[in-house]
Amino acid sequence: MPASPSTARAINDRLALRLLQQEGPLTAGQLKQLTGLSRPTVADLVERLTAAGLIAVVGEAGEQRRGPNAKVYGIVADRAHLAALDVRTEGVAVAVADLVGRVLAEESVPIGGDMGTGPAVEQAVALVERVVKEAGADRLHTVGIGAPGLIDPASGELRDSSGLPEWHRRLVATLQERLPEARVSVENETNLAALAEQRDGAARDRDTFVLLWLGHGTGAAVVLDGALRRGASGGTGEIGFLPVPGPAALPSSTDCEGGFHSLASSGAVVDLAARCGVPAEPGQEPSVVGVVRSAVGLVRSAVRQVQESHQQRVLQVPPASDGEEFRAVSGSEASAPPGAVPAARFLDALADRLAVGVASVVAILDPGCVVLGGEVGRAGGDELAARVRERIARMTPLPTEVRTTALGGGAVLRGALLTARDRAQEELFTPGQRPVQRW
Repeated sequence: MPASPSTARAINDRLALRLLQQEGPLTAGQLKQLTGLSRPTVADLVERLTAAGLIAVVGEAGEQRRGPNAKVYGIVADRAHLAALDVRTEGVAVAVADLVGRVLAEESVPIGGDMGTGPAVEQAVALVERVVKEAGADRLHTVGIGAPGLIDPASGELRDSSGLPEWHRRLVATLQERLPEARVSVENETNLAALAEQRDGAARDRDTFVLLWLGHGTGAAVVLDGALRRGASGGTGEIGFLPVPGPAALPSSTDCEGGFHSLASSGAVVDLAARCGVPAEPGQEPSVVGVVRSAVGLVRSAVRQVQESHQQRVLQVPPASDGEEFRAVSGSEASAPPGAVPAARFLDALADRLAVGVASVVAILDPGCVVLGGEVGRAGGDELAARVRERIARMTPLPTEVRTTALGGGAVLRGALLTARDRAQEELFTPGQRPVQRW
């Protein structure tokens, strides 16, 4: 059954808008070529979209041709403004962007654990208001929030959790009250990071993969056949509760101590580095990013020094064996550069721990690709990913790539912004929902 004229117009409009969003400003001729539509049909949709306030003339084509230059049309970027929030246990980051996703202002503030719920919420809301003002936005159309914890799949609300500060849930409710005209949604932070890696990061070429989040806590996001999987209760990927060998106790329904969290959380990784003798950054409290980055730097420096001292190219050994490489070439640990051997020992031990979680995910899901995300994944880089990859190849017959995040800790904010933009465009680009007003 052929589509009705109104349905056909709606389909054509959405196609043109998606092309303008993906390709940038285009002429009517380019729209005709890319859509395959007739010249009169393109002329009609350009007129409709211009009247709706969604596109406007942004310039002229520089082509050599008879008559006037062709007009170039683009999406009206300030037609709507969006906000993205990355809510962590220790602070909040906020970004405000236009309808095409261009970030106009961005800022973050720390929120201490000793701050009460009310003051914490007010400080976070004040940050949102300040960033909106800096962006030059009058109001917000859509707000996307990334937060740790479980999201109720039925209500879309952040579920109560004894492991998270109360101000998290209060902040979401307060923003909905303070921004009654905005569409406010919340999603698990690891899920948003995975969406960002799929669209703009390390998993752009994968429609099935798992993101292992390594930061203050641990988590995993599962993308199968291009779709994010949340599970019956929204708990898919709560890998911190995965029982692992080593801890004296098992995790409980309210405490992930004794699970994978005990091996890979930031506190556990800092403790492991100290036991291996990895030096912390001078004059600072040891941070998980600092110790991992320090270890990687020491190993890289050691390999370079060994290569230079022998004045020849060493055998092509994967980065996973950097520690063994400089020890083998130099003949003994005693001749290795100071700190390099403990650093290599630490990275090997950390890879052993991470491989436990990755191997469990691979055995159940067979994703073919695991991205090491979060601040630790980025700090560890290829040196850490290669070590994990080497261990997984020994632990499972299922071929699995282990990749390094391309976005690091910024993936959550990026994912929140992408979902806010998608939601706003879905509404604004739908015929019949185009009041000519600016958000």
